[in-house]
Amino acid sequence: MGLDDKISNAAEKLTGSAKEKAGDATGNEDLQAEGAGQESVADLKQAGEKIKDAFKS
Repeated sequence: MGLDDKISNAAEKLTGSAKEKAGDATGNEDLQAEGAGQESVADLKQAGEKIKDAFKS
């Protein structure tokens, strides 16, 4: 997995986490859901990159 991809996925996950926590603090369910979804997407991207790396070896 390229360093750029790792950084991008980590940033997306952190952004999602921040949105989810902000939604928790304010009671905004839409923001909570958006943050959780963004975290899930980042996790899936990271898993896909790891699979690609495994096949390259």
